[in-house]
Amino acid sequence: MNEANNNAGSPWQSWPLDREIVLSRVVDAPRSLVYSAWSDPEQIQQWFGPEGMKIETREISITEGGRWRFDMVTADGTRYSNRMVFLRIEEPAFIEVEHGSDQDDDPGRFRMLVTFDEQSNGKTVVTLRQMHPSKEQRAGAIGFGAVEYGGQTLDKLARHVAKIGR
Repeated sequence: MNEANNNAGSPWQSWPLDREIVLSRVVDAPRSLVYSAWSDPEQIQQWFGPEGMKIETREISITEGGRWRFDMVTADGTRYSNRMVFLRIEEPAFIEVEHGSDQDDDPGRFRMLVTFDEQSNGKTVVTLRQMHPSKEQRAGAIGFGAVEYGGQTLDKLARHVAKIGR
């Protein structure tokens, strides 16, 4: 099967680049360990989210069709409701989710693809690719801090993996 047929119907095939936010980080750990930190319900709750945010989970099932409903809580008690629906999972290569607030038909939801690429030196390149439904929504996410917060989240992942890999 050729690549074009394999991606038929995939939103990634023709997604306009002006609606994407792409973040990447090299993590000093094997791909299997990094993937596990993202796909294990116990681990992801320990590190996910920007600095200073605490995760409070209401429901979590990291399986295709499963969902993770959680609040990110700031130090002052501000709560941000979140829902991730897991669309496709291919261990240890990628996880695709629909991410938004914890409400049905959230107009602010977006697609996110997390890929885990193994380097020959044993490190892993983690790439977060957010695909927003419009240029305006992407601009709003950037204005809110999506790039900075995403970078902090990847830094926390790297610290978590370094701690458990010892």
